[in-house]
Amino acid sequence: MNRASLVLFACLGLALAAGPNLALAYSQAPQKKKAAAVKKQPHKLLVRKRSGKATVHDASHLVVQSAAALVLDQSTGTVLFEKNAGAVLPIASITKLMTAMVTLDGRPNLSEMLTISEDDVDTLKGTHSRLRVGTNLNREDMLRLALMSSENRAASSLASNYPGGRDAFIAAMNRKANELGLQDTQFSDPTGLTAANVSSARDLVKLVAVAHQYPLIREFTTATEYEVRIGGRTQAFHNTNSLVKSASWEIGLSKTGYINEAGKCLVMQAWLNNKPTIIVLLDSLGRMTRIGDANRIKRWVETAALTRLPVSG
Repeated sequence: MNRASLVLFACLGLALAAGPNLALAYSQAPQKKKAAAVKKQPHKLLVRKRSGKATVHDASHLVVQSAAALVLDQSTGTVLFEKNAGAVLPIASITKLMTAMVTLDGRPNLSEMLTISEDDVDTLKGTHSRLRVGTNLNREDMLRLALMSSENRAASSLASNYPGGRDAFIAAMNRKANELGLQDTQFSDPTGLTAANVSSARDLVKLVAVAHQYPLIREFTTATEYEVRIGGRTQAFHNTNSLVKSASWEIGLSKTGYINEAGKCLVMQAWLNNKPTIIVLLDSLGRMTRIGDANRIKRWVETAALTRLPVSG
């Protein structure tokens, strides 16, 4: 047998040997970690810059139209993608994540009835609300509607009924931001209707990571809808993020935001490629841009996983 034939047989042998190894690699692919493992992470989230060894494929393949964005592997703190992540921008109703945390940190009676007052009416933007002045709901329902449906009057009522009132509540919001090391973040009201509520994508990944540790925030921000009885009749409220209804997404926390100055905003904690991932999108133009960006990020991360198949030989 000549030398060329020997080489050919040797190559065929390696190819046959590779088949079972590849199959074994697929069967032993790590299963998705339980969400509880993420919940136990410490309050301080270490955000690592991308190293020379990329965890995803070239970011030039990802088109994100939001003005600022950051995608973080929550399990390692590795930044997978960023765009203007340090820009300090209005965050609109993303604010309500901090509103919820400050409310819950006070360990209030969630069954206590609160009443929407004239002080809770939005005179800055004139936004509409189905919670009329005089509406009575317990604190838990106010919190649920503020997070799920981004109800401004509900968020305002939570602040108005905080020990010391609204001013004390806003002071507590900024105090917590400082404790969390959010250097680009400032709050002036509990709803996000003012453009004075600002942050950066870099700060917001930390805020989302901490907010995700609160079971009620996880539950309320990912609920698709909720019915409450108002004015003698039952009314249905829906989540402002349509992705929570998508079977292709597994979302652990979600919050949208919008005012003219902030554009469309979206933050989420979700499982991508079997890993807990935080996505922050700020200042998106157009009604569907932030949703489109989120879906493009999801495909990009999952495509990256497919390009990292094990190689044997």
